[in-house]
Amino acid sequence: MTEEAYCRAGPSLALVKYWGKSVKGENLPATPSLAVTLGEVHTETRVTLGHTDSVSVDGTPQDPTRFAPFFETLRTSLGVSAHFHASSRNTFPTSAGLASSSSGFAALAGACARAAGLDPSPTDLSSIARAGSASAARSVFGGFVLLPAGGSRARQVFGPEHWPDLRIVVAVVAEGPKPVSSRRGMEATRATSPYYFSWIKESAALLPEALRAVRDRDVELLGETARRSYSLMHGAILGGKPPLLYWLPGTVAVIHACAALRAAGTGAWETIDAGPQVKVLCLEKDTRTVVSAVAAADPAVRTIVCTAGPGLQYEPLAG
Repeated sequence: MTEEAYCRAGPSLALVKYWGKSVKGENLPATPSLAVTLGEVHTETRVTLGHTDSVSVDGTPQDPTRFAPFFETLRTSLGVSAHFHASSRNTFPTSAGLASSSSGFAALAGACARAAGLDPSPTDLSSIARAGSASAARSVFGGFVLLPAGGSRARQVFGPEHWPDLRIVVAVVAEGPKPVSSRRGMEATRATSPYYFSWIKESAALLPEALRAVRDRDVELLGETARRSYSLMHGAILGGKPPLLYWLPGTVAVIHACAALRAAGTGAWETIDAGPQVKVLCLEKDTRTVVSAVAAADPAVRTIVCTAGPGLQYEPLAG
């Protein structure tokens, strides 16, 4: 055993959204999801061996019960009895609708395996990471990644080099954590929204178009498919009892800014996960225009420009 290891992972931005868990349990997704792993932002996790399991994120100790299923799955899958002390830090807001759980559990899986002296395949790490967060199954891989409905592991569809001029402008509307976690929001939607099962059906229907758009590097088709996906997802969320609205005024301002850009001939297609943040798909040539439009829509919103990023990396960050 190496006793200490580092792993870095980028968050997984779903273009066709994952929202809802399979009735089969085991943290399996009810919907298929196609995602891009973001570069330029990441989670870095340092793991050492210990006598108990513990996790801290950005210096804050985490609830052990949230991580117990992950560690149980990891030990069973890897055939080890070790326990792990993990310390993670994010270069972007945590639990704020920017998929920090995807990068967090992916980096945790990689670091724990290396600390235990093992080097499992990305496919096996994907299955382990999914036990903590279904979207983490995607963050293990770089580029464009598919997690099928009911799937226990994700697979890479195209590497990050496939679409070099694609950009994702992340509009950070609020820095703090969202008031309702994705886990709680998913369960409330499934249990109370009359639109939930329509969402499941429509989400599956969007996947072939999204895959074709990525294959052909068709940003307009991908953007419109992503817009349809997030709109359906948030419609189902709003149909719950009580309705759950993650958006803030800045969210709506950025949505309108994107609509105005498209009307003026600039490609800018927004997508929104469970939270107030907006991610805008565009091409490299339009990035400055998009960033300027977001700033004009709400000067309090900061932007991060991302490309399709790599899968798990194991060297520590400098500094």
